[in-house]
Amino acid sequence: MKKITTILAALFLLVSCDETFDINRDPDTLPPGQANSTILPAGIAGLVGAQGSYYALIGGFWSQFWTQNNTSNQYKDIDSYSIGTNDYQAGYTAMFDALGDIRTVKRQAAAEGNWNYYLIATVLEVEGSQVLTDLYEDIPYAEANNVNILQPKFNTGKEAYDLMIADLKSALAKDLSSSVGTAPAADDFIFGGDMDNWTKFGNTLLLKLHLRLTEVNPGLAQSGITALINSGAEFLDVDAGMNTRAPFNQFEDAADRSNPLYETDRRQLNTTLNLRASKTLYTYLSTNADPRLAKYYGAGNPNNQGDFENTATNLSLVTLNPTTPVFFISKEESYFLQAEALTRYYAGAGAKAKYDAGVTANITRFGGTADTFLAAGGNYEFPATGTAAQKIEAIITQKWIASFPGNGYESFLEQSRTGYPKVSTVAQTSESYIPGQFAISVENVTNNAFPKRVVLPNTVKTRNPNAPAIKAITAPVWWDVN
Repeated sequence: MKKITTILAALFLLVSCDETFDINRDPDTLPPGQANSTILPAGIAGLVGAQGSYYALIGGFWSQFWTQNNTSNQYKDIDSYSIGTNDYQAGYTAMFDALGDIRTVKRQAAAEGNWNYYLIATVLEVEGSQVLTDLYEDIPYAEANNVNILQPKFNTGKEAYDLMIADLKSALAKDLSSSVGTAPAADDFIFGGDMDNWTKFGNTLLLKLHLRLTEVNPGLAQSGITALINSGAEFLDVDAGMNTRAPFNQFEDAADRSNPLYETDRRQLNTTLNLRASKTLYTYLSTNADPRLAKYYGAGNPNNQGDFENTATNLSLVTLNPTTPVFFISKEESYFLQAEALTRYYAGAGAKAKYDAGVTANITRFGGTADTFLAAGGNYEFPATGTAAQKIEAIITQKWIASFPGNGYESFLEQSRTGYPKVSTVAQTSESYIPGQFAISVENVTNNAFPKRVVLPNTVKTRNPNAPAIKAITAPVWWDVN
């Protein structure tokens, strides 16, 4: 895949044309406050560029939103689970480069007592690190992006989670009313300096981290979530991402200025026909007469997942748009996280309302109406009288649909954690295939095993003796005990 360097550079240019954005200056030596307003936008743009391109692409394959076209070759390695140590190294590097900027902001904000920027930087640090540790497991965290430590220690996935949770709690406990120095404004691409929303983002991320522990450490998951909810914490009811609303819309329908996934797949390659509809999601939407089907996919038929050696014609092309936002956490995801927490730990009280809000938000986002789907007897009616497992399946299934197109790495991780959507016991060519069930890639190279992680790049292993041993792409991460 062509490197995304030009996209990241273009996103950086969107920050400002002001002369204070001098990338040749050491950010740690900038005047007080300037690192915040100068480096923060670059850090946000870097996280958006990496997550919205490299990991969005991989996640879309592994969440079975799309499959490789049978007349081109660009992404066969992803679709067949053959990503190796020499692939997608630039994504890993781009994430840590962005986190380096974010951590510079955090250090200077802490030194100044600017708790507004400190909270923003901590939330972004944890968000980016959560994506990395969930995909790679062991990552540098405690010693990462420290100019005095050239070969940082790798924290285990469990250690990274403990540190992320502690850091979030510490930042959320700061008295923002006592913050000194400049206040975030236009340099905050996400909320424009609205600290109430940053607090909600932090709370929602903390909820998400604890929910990831439901299978491996149910006691900690429950205690952390109930303490958070019982404290009266507020969660996101708006999108946390880039290009979510004016005046913070940064993407344009122009070269090097559009949504990173669109820019990567539709502008920079020698073909725009790589991504075809996967039978998995396509048939689920079709069976349920879901209005999102026509927004996600073009005319034609879906292809069996990973069946890129067939000779089928008239395959449906995945629909991507240049101004689609990149979400760190969408409001839909926030509602679904809350619905799952209420189902697990509050006997379902309030879960239906959050579930309905999540479904409504996503269907409405794509121009549809959710009322008939959620009404009694509707295709997506919440199983209020069903078992907890049935409720969680409904929640995670709708989260999966709502992760299209750019957050497939999250629905992939959720499928690994919960087992939903379920895995088909038959091939997708079978008449008994159940629409929406995950199917192993036809051309898989893993002896019919699903991927569970992204393989650590070889460059990391060769440059840092502290790097862990390379694990197989099918090896579960630490919290994945299903």
